[in-house]
Amino acid sequence: MRKIVRHEFDPANPPPLTEAQKAEITALKARPESDVDTSDIPELTEEFWQAAVRNPYFKPIKQQLTLRLDSDLVAWFKRRAPGGRGYQSAINRALREYVAKHERKTG
Repeated sequence: MRKIVRHEFDPANPPPLTEAQKAEITALKARPESDVDTSDIPELTEEFWQAAVRNPYFKPIKQQLTLRLDSDLVAWFKRRAPGGRGYQSAINRALREYVAKHERKTG
């Protein structure tokens, strides 16, 4: 009977590189761009970028700040959040949607 081995990988805290991996990276850095064969990579057209979407696993870095909002707005978001929890994330989502909408108009 074989034993199943599971490994967890934390991208925020990867294991250290081995000496062989460090040497490979150093060798790759030393190679000129002209040595890189990109013939099997298609050019990215404007059509590609029009259909592109943000990586669903992308999580922007949050910045803590003090923001003064009208109390009726805060109450509205809190009423819609289960137990009042997550209202700040809901405000963040609303702001992100607003920015995306206006970037499309002006961008």
